[in-house]
Amino acid sequence: MTNTAKVVLVTGASSGIGEATALRLAADGHRLLLGARRTDRLEELVSKITTEGGSAAYRPLDVTDAADVRAFVSAARDRWGRVDVMVNNAGVMPLSPLAALKVDEWDRMIDVNVRGVLHGIAAALPVMREQGGGQFVNVASVGAYEVVPTAAVYCATKFAVRAISEGLRQESPGDIRVSVVSPGVTESELADSISDPRARDDMKAYRAVAIPASAIADAIAFAISRPAEVDVNEIVVRPAASVH
Repeated sequence: MTNTAKVVLVTGASSGIGEATALRLAADGHRLLLGARRTDRLEELVSKITTEGGSAAYRPLDVTDAADVRAFVSAARDRWGRVDVMVNNAGVMPLSPLAALKVDEWDRMIDVNVRGVLHGIAAALPVMREQGGGQFVNVASVGAYEVVPTAAVYCATKFAVRAISEGLRQESPGDIRVSVVSPGVTESELADSISDPRARDDMKAYRAVAIPASAIADAIAFAISRPAEVDVNEIVVRPAASVH
């Protein structure tokens, strides 16, 4: 339990890392607004958190819609008066070789993984500046540091998350903290969107060793728990047995 409860917004909160992060931060005493498209799962998650004594609410959210993200941030501010942390977690990973020409899937990754983060920044940054501080936690991937076959576009989007985050850090005069958390192979539904047979088979082997989503939630909790003068910029979390 933290001594300083923060208002934390989490996108992509209906499963995987987002869900685990919500549970961990609620247990730490933070107040949460959770967003995703699958509201039935959000409702169950909020019910679990509140039953256990935590503070959480949810709102339907499509991170590819800038107006929707602005409304999400406004809802948190209306409810609690401020926005302390924005966890830009929503992401998709429909891997395929470039030669498969799955342009619609490329566009979807760009829309969710890059524009979704930018929309989160655009919505929350003015609020944080007005209130005198805040923090962004942008969830990237080990794919932000390396490129592997079938993952060129996915890795490009995660490289972009790192670049955007570093730019934001440099442009912020100390009052806005920026953390990038990059998971290695983690138990989640992220690979369920892979439609390409080769990429799907490759991913089964790649994901043979995985860490629980709670490990990433712990890293996020660590980053936001540091004193205001400490900015944890990058955390990479991999399975101990992984070479990737």
